[in-house]
Amino acid sequence: MVSISLTRVSSKGQIVIPSDMRTDINEGDELIIIKDEDRIILKKAEKISEQMKEDIEFARRTENALKRIESGEFISIDSDNLFEEMKKW
Repeated sequence: MVSISLTRVSSKGQIVIPSDMRTDINEGDELIIIKDEDRIILKKAEKISEQMKEDIEFARRTENALKRIESGEFISIDSDNLFEEMKKW
């Protein structure tokens, strides 16, 4: 069964999950938030597999890396010096 409720975002970016929507959500439970354009999805973290958690973390880190590349926060290196540079890591 699908339930629908309305809520508002506070000036601090907080939302209240309506009481009828949180019957199986307890204080301290972890929720995963997924945002894609105009959709926001909340899901209890305990119901997601470890592999999915790793995939989400990989996607988050990849997105952050792409943002750094787009903003020019990277170094350019030729193939001759690549392995020498990698040894520094």
